[in-house]
Amino acid sequence: MNVPFQTMTQMRAMRVTGPGRTEMVALPMPQPNTGEVRIRLEGCGVCASNLTPWAGPDWMEFPTTPGGLGHEGWGVVEAAGPDTTLSVGQRVAFLGQHSFATHEVVDEDMAAPLPASISGPFPGEPFACAMNIFLRSGIARGDKVAIIGIGFLGAALTRLATQAGANVIAISRRDSSLSLARRMGAAETIPMEDHNAIIHQIADHTNHRFCDVVIEAVGKQWPLDLAGEIVAEGGRLVIAGYHQDGPRQVNMQNWNWRGIDVVNAHERKPEVYMRGMREAIAAVESGLLDPAPLLTHSFPLDRLGDALDATRDKPDALVKAYVICN
Repeated sequence: MNVPFQTMTQMRAMRVTGPGRTEMVALPMPQPNTGEVRIRLEGCGVCASNLTPWAGPDWMEFPTTPGGLGHEGWGVVEAAGPDTTLSVGQRVAFLGQHSFATHEVVDEDMAAPLPASISGPFPGEPFACAMNIFLRSGIARGDKVAIIGIGFLGAALTRLATQAGANVIAISRRDSSLSLARRMGAAETIPMEDHNAIIHQIADHTNHRFCDVVIEAVGKQWPLDLAGEIVAEGGRLVIAGYHQDGPRQVNMQNWNWRGIDVVNAHERKPEVYMRGMREAIAAVESGLLDPAPLLTHSFPLDRLGDALDATRDKPDALVKAYVICN
């Protein structure tokens, strides 16, 4: 049941009450303590990591905490506690954990100011992920780079890699994803249909040397298997996909024989996340990254369930969905 937002002494938040079910709740307006700010959310991105909890696995506990699962928020500083340097009215992207809501209180160190040039939607956390993965990938000018899975991360990484002077081969299922990869600068695109055919195509593209860097950005077993088959001897396999649906098996004989470096490019340290967020903001300011083609589908906050379903089902060339919180 939706609870109407009646006064500024209350905030609203969505919570998941069971597999595929949500409700809106009203809560007292939180107050920031020392070093904290209260952010009036403009929006929050929907992450693929939300989908497993949304499906209701055995380990999941319902209802979720109000606003929970939302971690890609941005908005305006509405109130500041003592000893803060951020100003009321300042627009920020931030790291939070309860951003499927109208308001959230966070430590000011977890918020990055947005310049006036970034006036549209900006879920800072996934852009920070893209920047950090790119850094961990060690891509250099002239490298042959394969990116498996052209969703939000894969598309952003395609742009970053091509701008660094790499030759990018994009591999993905949907025609719309391959078209997006070409817009981001990919030199070659390959439909992700037949395992052995893809290996042969990569061999042809690289004169049988295969790829200096392969980024797996899907989070499933088959793309991980494929990644190990197309990385060059002494190359680098970068795992950017979020593998959350169970254990994985790898062909260790193949990995050993090729002598590859394997990098799990997910970061967990907040200070590293924030560094990536600030670098992403600078990349957008400079024109290196354009958020517009990556943020494709918006939903009002009370339709969070539809946004989660769309993230799962990927209709109409969806790249990333987000909810509008205000």
